[in-house]
Amino acid sequence: MPQLSPVATAIATATTTVAASPRIRAITLHADGLPLSALLAEPMDVAPRAVLVALHGGGMRAGYFDSRALPGLSLLALGARLGYTVLAVDRPGYGLSAARLPRGLALEDSAPVLRAALADFSARYDTGAGFFLVAHSYGGKSALAAADALGDALIGLDISGLGSRLAVAPHQLPGPGGHGEWRKHWGALRLYPPDAFRLGQALISPVPEIEAAQGPAWPEVYPELAARVRVPVRFTFAEQEQWWRYDEEAVADLTRPFVSAPVRVDHQPDAGHNISLGWAARTYHLRVCGFLEECLLARDAALPRRRPAGAAV
Repeated sequence: MPQLSPVATAIATATTTVAASPRIRAITLHADGLPLSALLAEPMDVAPRAVLVALHGGGMRAGYFDSRALPGLSLLALGARLGYTVLAVDRPGYGLSAARLPRGLALEDSAPVLRAALADFSARYDTGAGFFLVAHSYGGKSALAAADALGDALIGLDISGLGSRLAVAPHQLPGPGGHGEWRKHWGALRLYPPDAFRLGQALISPVPEIEAAQGPAWPEVYPELAARVRVPVRFTFAEQEQWWRYDEEAVADLTRPFVSAPVRVDHQPDAGHNISLGWAARTYHLRVCGFLEECLLARDAALPRRRPAGAAV
């Protein structure tokens, strides 16, 4: 009988046994004087393999990645059980930084803020092999904008709920006066546990003015940002994604600008735009961790190997 890899064994164990729940706590990151609120989960009794940095979408908060509707749906809890540190950050203009940035922050200005925040985190916590960005919707824009700034500390990007071609008219996008068409965020209600909507009310936050104003320009901004990325990238579209096109032509436009990085596009069945709040959250999060492991394997395989003393040439 073939032996399972360490990662497969860890995932199998996590899905078949009831492990002690990792502690999830609120922390503050300091980005050159700007406070950013965040949620943190760390593996118990072992050093982290890497840090999953989770960036929420527009009109949400970091708790998007910590669904409490049912056990097993939280990325923070799952990631910590599988040996990673998970850091879900309130992006600039949300949480603690909202008082300092009531209008939000332009996309091009968010990259140095995230870099400074993660530098502060690195000074205080073990980061293992480095940072892996997991981003949803507008958070994916922030992740792509920050990829170049993070340099060799970045392992890869995993982005859901974001494309490069809109499936709606620009005026239908979420703005400071509202969150856009409510059903487009969710899709069919059957895709979510009953408590997801009640608990989700605590996650909703106003979309900052600058962020909303930049939204319609994303298809023009995107190619230049994608061309700068030099680490593996995975995009995931939910079965009922309604904000972005993901037909064959749109996917070709999405992947074409990545001239210096491998990129793939996956689809998540039985899910709406807010994948991490639905029944499919655990499935999606396991795939996120699987992609991280692929990135780590590819990085290790690319490192020069030292030949043992006396080995034949």
